[in-house]
Amino acid sequence: MNVRDSEHLFAELSTRADYDRTDRPEEADLILINTCSVREKPVSKLFSELGQYNRIKKPEAKLGVCGCTASHLGESILKRAPYVNFVLGARNVSKIVDIAQRDKAVEIDLDHDESTYHFSEHRSSPYQALVNISIGCDKECTYCIVPHTRGSEVSIPPKLIIDEIKRAVDRGALEVMLLGQNVNNYGRRFSGPEARIDFPELLEQISRIEGLERIRFQSPHPLHMDDRFLEVFAHNEKIVKHMHMPLQSGSTAILRAMKRGYSREWFLERAARLRQMVPGVTIGTDIIVAFPGESDRDFEQTLDVMRQVAFEQVFSFKYSPRPLTKAAQMPGAIDNQEASARLAILQALHREQLSMAMAAQVGTTQRVLFESQEGEWVLGRGDNFYLIKAPADKAAKGEIRSVQIVMADRGALIGTQVA
Repeated sequence: MNVRDSEHLFAELSTRADYDRTDRPEEADLILINTCSVREKPVSKLFSELGQYNRIKKPEAKLGVCGCTASHLGESILKRAPYVNFVLGARNVSKIVDIAQRDKAVEIDLDHDESTYHFSEHRSSPYQALVNISIGCDKECTYCIVPHTRGSEVSIPPKLIIDEIKRAVDRGALEVMLLGQNVNNYGRRFSGPEARIDFPELLEQISRIEGLERIRFQSPHPLHMDDRFLEVFAHNEKIVKHMHMPLQSGSTAILRAMKRGYSREWFLERAARLRQMVPGVTIGTDIIVAFPGESDRDFEQTLDVMRQVAFEQVFSFKYSPRPLTKAAQMPGAIDNQEASARLAILQALHREQLSMAMAAQVGTTQRVLFESQEGEWVLGRGDNFYLIKAPADKAAKGEIRSVQIVMADRGALIGTQVA
């Protein structure tokens, strides 16, 4: 989502204010830092980055802070770093051209509605289109700062989504990545009198776009993984067979404290049904260890879910207290050394599982959209999201090819036969 926000920022500046991109910050007239605030580390890095850019930029160059950290720190950024020219929150991206001309301006309105705004066109990849289908989040997860930085959830009208994807396909895109905090909650709220459709129906409409080969989405919420959603996922041939299911914890008690809205049993049942319905599906997840009050038994239950589901992709983190969240005030903080130990155990288990899962791919044939080239190899993702490398003399960027996997090496699958 931050990548898409950055694309929007550049698109607005390049089409409405005649800016162009430079790889040399010391030559720039405008430097933007687009921030994340989900964890503490990126926030702490912000002011170090700002200081570095302030030292090397031209005297007349402007420096702006955008994104989620801008939303929740607001004017305090200007107080701590007075050389910053403006602050633009994550819900106010469309205002970039105006705010870039106003010194010391702060725009962080969480009620600002960009769901019907027509952004200018710019994409980092000519082959994959990132497309927002909703903005904001209505969930109340006790560890998460996102509702305080991106505001309430609003769905983007389906016609705008379809038209945007069609334009991207006309420009050569073969794949779309649908983006939202909880994509499968799409349709819960529109800001105008829009046609009321839900996420499965949106997927079906998108799949009918001629020239579009593949559909991905990030991230669905386990609570909204009903049978109809899974049926569309399983049987629509354009939807790639990789599902991201953010677990967060394998303990029902911790899930309740997190206000996730589902139980351990619900998650396991949905994952098992997904594996049954879609042979070869890969499942990714997010896991937080050492949430306040997490006991040894709670942690073991998380490991048990990992063993049962055997995730092919895991993003795992130590709990990071965030301002404005309920969890930050909860008792039972876990010692940092213990938190690190738990994270190491979990990540070691995932490495073991991933090694076995990737070895099982050897001998299979997969369809790959090649997106980049490194020397004699082209790289891309298969339908099941594995990173796949193949010889550049048999495939090129922007092509979808069938690849036979011959070995697994350092997080990537290697294919030698390309058709």
